[in-house]
Amino acid sequence: MTPETDCCVVGGGPAGLFLGLLLARCGVRVTVLEKHGDFLRDFRGDTVHASTLRLLDELGLGERFQKIPHQRLDRVRVQLDGGTFVMPDFTRLPPPYSYLAMAPQWDLLNLLAEAGAAEPTFRLVMRASVTGLWEDGGRVAGVEYTDADGQTHRLAAALTVACDGRSSTVRRLAGLDGFRQNFGAPEDTLWFRLPRFPDDPTGLVIRFSNGRGMVLVDRGDYWQVAYLIQKGSYERLRTQDVDVVRRTAVALLPWLAGRMGELASWDDVRVLDVRIDRLRRWYTPGVLCIGDAAHAMSPIAGVGINLAVQDAVATARMLSGPLAAGRVPTVRQLAAVQRRRWWPTVVVQGLQRVIQRDVYPADTPDAEQNIGRTNARPAPPMRLMQRFPALGGPPARLVGLGLVRERPPQSALRTP
Repeated sequence: MTPETDCCVVGGGPAGLFLGLLLARCGVRVTVLEKHGDFLRDFRGDTVHASTLRLLDELGLGERFQKIPHQRLDRVRVQLDGGTFVMPDFTRLPPPYSYLAMAPQWDLLNLLAEAGAAEPTFRLVMRASVTGLWEDGGRVAGVEYTDADGQTHRLAAALTVACDGRSSTVRRLAGLDGFRQNFGAPEDTLWFRLPRFPDDPTGLVIRFSNGRGMVLVDRGDYWQVAYLIQKGSYERLRTQDVDVVRRTAVALLPWLAGRMGELASWDDVRVLDVRIDRLRRWYTPGVLCIGDAAHAMSPIAGVGINLAVQDAVATARMLSGPLAAGRVPTVRQLAAVQRRRWWPTVVVQGLQRVIQRDVYPADTPDAEQNIGRTNARPAPPMRLMQRFPALGGPPARLVGLGLVRERPPQSALRTP
């Protein structure tokens, strides 16, 4: 059967839309299926790393990105009881990308969707939920999905790429869940909003104390708050009044007082199951998993977005040739993508596990009573970087640029 599209990308996040745009610019017929009706999600990461800023410039989209409301962070500061520590220092990255941009992810995704729409071989289908895969000749040859009206469609594709996140439907349907290795995580994250006042800090606020931690993301007129809790403790917390969260938040950051009434009930809270896992095998004939579908990351440093985008760039560079020529990528070619992206994933996840162990606070029964006590000491790497600032360079390079540089296909490049 002749495919209706060369590549079906399932999931309209950063990996999916970057991949769709890159492939379309290489002449590949690509269809991106996104199950939601828009990109507005509170729990999406807002970090845009140096490697992604460089990629946007290479694609001729840098000037358009700069028009999106965003903030530049040249350093990430972590507030502990004993002081504030810089970790990492992005000023040590090569200019002009010596900073981390904080921009609402939905704005970035809208920009990519608009850029894709300008390509004749790009198609984005919103409210498209994948319900099945179908095979032809021993390989996955396309997907079945329902549209906004509940109608079922069958889309033939030479390749299906799973970019649909840590709970990937495509991964499960392709039988790849059995290859998942779970490395655990000590925390989950509660997400909620709080008003932001004019005299508040700007950018990113990170605060850890004994047994508790919070990260505040500046979104203009409000804070998007990530409140760390012990893994699996959400249901226990919900048996108490939400005031337990309000009290702890103010104890961690006293300047939040006077606005905590906006957190009226548990209905204002979303929970994110934090995971670190990866597939031992990312592919099966006709299917490739990338991004969170292949390796779920902890929110630490926002590196999950960086890895996912770089996965997309590598995939486009390595597979655009056969797809544009109308050929089905071989299993060997799919395996080559995994080999290319394997070690960056392993190294970053390994560092995240070390940070979880040595930097993240451990939950204890008397954690709330201990907030603000100076016996919460920074981990040894943080103390070293405080004493020797030059040591902040390698972490900044790993977070901002990644372990290896992925170059987009030449035919996808544009000048502004």
